[in-house]
Amino acid sequence: MIEIGNKLISLDVFEKRFVCDLSACKGACCVEGDNGAPLEEEEIDLIEESLEAVKPYMRKEGIEAVEKTGVFYMDQDNEPVTTLVNNAECAFVFFDKNGITKCAIEQAYNEDKIDFKKPISCHLYPIRVAKLRTYVALNYNYWNICKDACKLGTELDVKVYKFLKEPIIRKWGEDFYTELEKVDEEIEKSKR
Repeated sequence: MIEIGNKLISLDVFEKRFVCDLSACKGACCVEGDNGAPLEEEEIDLIEESLEAVKPYMRKEGIEAVEKTGVFYMDQDNEPVTTLVNNAECAFVFFDKNGITKCAIEQAYNEDKIDFKKPISCHLYPIRVAKLRTYVALNYNYWNICKDACKLGTELDVKVYKFLKEPIIRKWGEDFYTELEKVDEEIEKSKR
């Protein structure tokens, strides 16, 4: 682990390669798994405030799930996560003409209907953030459904943190990203 301020960053963030390959996985991370996407408290309000603008992009099943139970539920760790349809896919997914899973929230954002891009946990994936007592841990989360993303990242030689530049800056700012670059340079120097 590398320590930068109050953050502990897994070495995998610097050493693993990753580039999403939606043509291969079809966005499986949005439809598989045990829970919805982790949400920060303020994101719940943003989604609730944006819901009417997001609904036109949602599937009927997603709208019904959200109208029945709300935009989130508390998971087994008592953390808020996005509502699911049939305990499987996120309520906010839709499928494009190629069968690729897309995010209704992000689509509304891309079409300038709302100012909120999508939950930061989705944007940061495959980094998962864990809140510790005095630190925040940034861990690389390997999931078999992302094997094609790992393969493409290796082919293109794109490190996890570089693939995630935009969401890292969105969450923690330019200065933190610059620190990651400096750490990466030091790691590379130490390998020579």
